[in-house]
Amino acid sequence: MMLVEETSVPIAVLPVPELKAHLRLGSGFAEDDLQNAVLESFLRAAMAAAEARTGKILIEREFSWILGDWRDAEAQALPVAPISAVSAVVLIDRMGVETMMSASSYRLVQDSQHPLLCPVSTLLPMVPTDGTVRIEMTAGYGAGWGDIPADLAQAVLMLAAHYYEYRFDTALSGGCMPFGVTSLLERYRPVRISAGSLS
Repeated sequence: MMLVEETSVPIAVLPVPELKAHLRLGSGFAEDDLQNAVLESFLRAAMAAAEARTGKILIEREFSWILGDWRDAEAQALPVAPISAVSAVVLIDRMGVETMMSASSYRLVQDSQHPLLCPVSTLLPMVPTDGTVRIEMTAGYGAGWGDIPADLAQAVLMLAAHYYEYRFDTALSGGCMPFGVTSLLERYRPVRISAGSLS
């Protein structure tokens, strides 16, 4: 399985002014924009860390997910959430020949934790022997920073500020994710169900 981010978060969407305010950086100086590139990089790193921990995509963008076979042909769980659209499902044989599934043959079941790709009839089509299937989708809370839930946005700002303040520290204790950030992210982490228990 391989999840590929096809589009990236535009620079214009990154909350650089909000991070500057959070860090209480001075303003009104000629060098106001001097730190922008550094702040942008820490915001991207903080967003990536939050997305990895929660499985939630913050800013809307395009992804493709490639897998060797369905885990369950009755309903395939998708790897991230929230998903607003599945734009294509493509079967690829071992020679690389692609066959696009009809959009009328599957549907997206939206869910905040585990969105599903489901067949309209009985089962999803068989993946070719030694082939793969590629699912193309749009994931994320929205196109702008204001679309992200407030607590997730706050966690990203706190983590980006932490990365900024400890940018020269290579010790493990300084680089670990702060407790306040993990507390804010905790309720967004997916609940895994296995062998009759929650984990």
